[in-house]
Amino acid sequence: MPVTLNQGEPERALSRSATESQIPRILMSHSPHVVTVTAANFHAVVIEGSYERPVLVDFWADWCAPCRMLMPMLAKLAEQYGGRFLLAKVDTEAEQALAAQFGIRSLPTVQLFRNGQVVDQFMGALPEPQVREFLDRHLPRASDGLLQQAEAAMAGGDPAGARALIDRARAEDPDNKRLPLIEVRLLASSGEIAKALEAIDGLPLEFVSDPEVAALRGQLNFAAAIEGAPGETELNTRLDADPRDSEARYQIAAHRVLRGDYERALEHLLELMKRDRAYGEDAGRKGMLAVFDLLGGGNDLVARYRARMMTALY
Repeated sequence: MPVTLNQGEPERALSRSATESQIPRILMSHSPHVVTVTAANFHAVVIEGSYERPVLVDFWADWCAPCRMLMPMLAKLAEQYGGRFLLAKVDTEAEQALAAQFGIRSLPTVQLFRNGQVVDQFMGALPEPQVREFLDRHLPRASDGLLQQAEAAMAGGDPAGARALIDRARAEDPDNKRLPLIEVRLLASSGEIAKALEAIDGLPLEFVSDPEVAALRGQLNFAAAIEGAPGETELNTRLDADPRDSEARYQIAAHRVLRGDYERALEHLLELMKRDRAYGEDAGRKGMLAVFDLLGGGNDLVARYRARMMTALY
């Protein structure tokens, strides 16, 4: 169980001897994979360092009994994982402003940084198997390089090469959780859209809220929408003749999405939402949400068109 910071005084009564409480510091001092960070070096070590490899930040205090249980285990894992992540220790008694900056309200709190951002966290002295599971969700694996090469082969129009790389990755590391997703991408890049949609629906539950999966699902749905459809020139002619042609408008938007013209796609989808909410069970609004997933929350188009969508709805 984590302890709240305002329980500091009672917890201090549980402190061990000075020699015992120094054990985690001794572990840290001899490992290249474990460092102590302060406000002075936090940005360089954690924020900038997380662009090179994941950084696991343990916010702790010497009076916190669960912290003392967790610290040696995290140090041991840092050694066993051989540099796949850096363990950074923050003494919250000495670095109170740093703890406040990252919203630390109970100890121990452990946050994982990647690419300058907190991507996940846990609180309390979890058992080692749960900590390993937490790490394995985020840390790069040796087979990830093969999967990156497979994606490059797909982008280069070499599905056979991609298949060989995926098969090699599966043979070397069958537990790599990205394998099912890369299989979906291979089906999509080979033009097997229906099979790709079936495969994405069969992904494990852990992928349900994955932003990458949501974006891929949107792309596949737009690709399915124009299978067997006329070209964009013919669709534009249809729409010019009849602005109420919802099918033509949606298929034009799908063409635009797939070639990366997201603004014009959003214009058509917004217009479709305004004109014909019944088409495709609100396909205009759903299509806009799919494009938002593709672009990510920080994109300027998302902010602008989300506001316009909400205005049109209400």
